[in-house]
Amino acid sequence: FGQQRLWFLSQLAPEDRAYNVPATVRLKGQLYAPTLARAIDEVVRRLETLRSRFPAVDGQATLVIDPPVPRPLPVEELPDVPEGERLAEATRRAREDALRPFDLAAGPLFRARLFRLTPRDHVLHVVTHHIISDGWSMGNFFKELAALYGAFLRGEPSPLPELALQYADWARWQQEQLDQRGLAGDLAWWTER
Repeated sequence: FGQQRLWFLSQLAPEDRAYNVPATVRLKGQLYAPTLARAIDEVVRRLETLRSRFPAVDGQATLVIDPPVPRPLPVEELPDVPEGERLAEATRRAREDALRPFDLAAGPLFRARLFRLTPRDHVLHVVTHHIISDGWSMGNFFKELAALYGAFLRGEPSPLPELALQYADWARWQQEQLDQRGLAGDLAWWTER
């Protein structure tokens, strides 16, 4: 129901960025961007919600979960920016990106980019639409990303178990619970009032 509400609000104001969820982390030390990109792809493969989009069918939101496909991680070098100003420039660009709206029907509703400040100093910027994640989810995203990056860097497979349930499973259960309780009766009561 939360996703339906956010979809409806997006129909009213498609350019609204109030529901963008940005997250930025600074990464110090040696970083291998291809390995980081592989780890991001694995998190996106694991979490169907990061591959979700919401086209309208007969005027109603419909959940579509796209298959996982590797996507390049844009790496932005800042060679023309003095080294002492690169963090500020990366922050400015990340804020700009956080304000770009999402198309809920077309997707993707997840974006990532990496800013290279120096060979040993990076900023990873991720932004999602709130219809697919929240602040708590982003914390989990970064925990899984760290575990996967470390494993892949060592040449190991993913240390994370496959998920028994996805968000869509919970949403289906929620709908079934309300249908069993007589949602139509509740709606009629509220509509009358």
